[in-house]
Formats: sequence, C-alpha cells, structure tokens
Amino acid sequence: MIATRRTLSRRTLLAAGAAAALVPAGIAAQRRGGNAARFALGYAPHEGSFASRGGLIEQIAYAADQGFTAWEDNEAAARPVAQQEQMARALAQRGMTMGVFVASMPQWAKSRPLLGATDGAEREAFLADIRAAIDVAKRLNAKRMTVVTGFMDPKVPLDIQTARVIDVMRRAGDIVAPSGVAMVMEPLNTRTNHPGVYMQTIAQGYAVARGANSPAVKVLADLYHEQIQSGNLIPTLATCWNEIGYIQFGDNPGRKEPTTGEVNFVSVVKWLKAQRYTGVIGMEHGNSIVGRAGEDRLIAAYRAIDAA
Repeated sequence: MIATRRTLSRRTLLAAGAAAALVPAGIAAQRRGGNAARFALGYAPHEGSFASRGGLIEQIAYAADQGFTAWEDNEAAARPVAQQEQMARALAQRGMTMGVFVASMPQWAKSRPLLGATDGAEREAFLADIRAAIDVAKRLNAKRMTVVTGFMDPKVPLDIQTARVIDVMRRAGDIVAPSGVAMVMEPLNTRTNHPGVYMQTIAQGYAVARGANSPAVKVLADLYHEQIQSGNLIPTLATCWNEIGYIQFGDNPGRKEPTTGEVNFVSVVKWLKAQRYTGVIGMEHGNSIVGRAGEDRLIAAYRAIDAA
C-alpha cells in the first residue's frame, strides 16, 4: 500500500467534524476494518457510495463489512457479461441481495421513448430491451429491474397515452412473469430533474400497475422523487402498498443521504418495519460530503434511521 500525503484545509476539517457528530462508537470500529452488525433493513448502496475503497468489487466487499445486505446497479445491463458474473459472485460470497438495474435505459437527452405515441415502434423496441434484460437478471440473481415508462407525447391525449402504456406494460409482464422477475416502474419528478416524463407520481404508477394486472409489473417508490412531486409519503405508501415492488431513499433538497434534508426517514423506516418489509431499499442518492468523511457520514446516517 502506498501512503499519500494530503494537506487538510479548514473546510475539510470542518466537514470531517460534521461527519463525526453522526458517527457512533460502532462506526469507529468499522474504520479499523472490523465487521459491523447487519442493518435491520435491506439498504443497497451502489458503485460510488464508497468510491475511496476501490473499484466495484472492492466497494461491494466494503459495504458488506459495514453491515449492508444488498446492492443495486442502474448500469448493470450495459456492463460486459464477465463483469456481471463477477458482481454476482461477489454478492453471493458476501450473502448480499442484488437490487434493481435499469432494464431499458431511456434516451434522456432526446426525451425518448414515447410509449404512448401513435406509432408503436418505440413500444416494440422497449419490449426487445425487456426480453434482453431477463438474461441480465438471471446472471445477477436479480428479482427486480427498473423501467421508466418514457416521456409524454404532446400530440396524443393523456388518457390515450395511459391506455397504451398499460397495454405495453401488460405485454412486458407476460414476457417477464415466467422468469420470476418483476419490473418496477419508476415515477420521476418533473420539477427538478425530469421535465416531460410520463409517470410522475406513485399514485399514477399504481393506476398503471392495476391496469396491467400482472405480478411482474409493480411500482418503484423513489421517495426523493415523490417528496418533490407530491409529498405525503407514508399515506401514499399505505394506499399503494400492494402494487409497490421496490423502494429507494434519497433526501430532498439535494438528493443526498437521509438526515441531510426535509424527509423524516426515521418515521418512514418505522412504518416499513411495521409492514414487515423485507425487500431491498436502494440508496439512490449521492454523498453530502466528498471522500471518506462522506462515506462515514453515509453509514452513520443509515445507522441512525435504522435504529428507529
């Protein structure tokens, strides 16, 4: 190991101090390399959550040592097959569950696909992606994969678009269901990140899932997006619970770890525990502090809410 010399600025020291305020005694042991108790819920970091610890496989190992029991990777479908298999082995060796990957990546810059458009070509391309994603899910031992239901077509009435989205999701469900995998449709906020998307709230996702009427078509409840778009998180979860297949955390504003914004994740975690939720909770956010101080703060934040 090659030691590096760093000059600590006042800002760096202050950031480290802020992180330390959240770090309980158990985290100090983790810094020395000891294994930590497993979290009560299945929080899933991703590549980048622990960037200072090395590459993808090293980050998985480090996350496991901190007590995390799951992992997610939006970009997994685009990785080489050998790397997908390597990731699956690393997760299996550490007893970790694979969370979501994106089954059909939208073309964000082009505001595509238009799954509600009159021309069905983009729906067929979407279904082709779904077929290919089943093999990725098998390699990763994943039981959930994310889908984004595209963008609004200003030329087509909303109700017609909804009918077409329900139809294509029902067809996708017929393709996926025999594999035992479920697609989770992700509603996205339009106010900060994704103007023009079709699915904007958990309630809208619930309606589409009910219309598709498939065990392979569920809703991804990303609480960062929902807080921006609608709020009222726990009542919304309760109302739509039987169609929610996956959950992601991220605080608002900023889309960083819990305790950095306005969302009361302690109450959310208490509610999830009351439902006996055993699924994965994706950590779909960045770190509020750069470097290892931020990684320590991330772990401490999840320890704090997990104790609820």
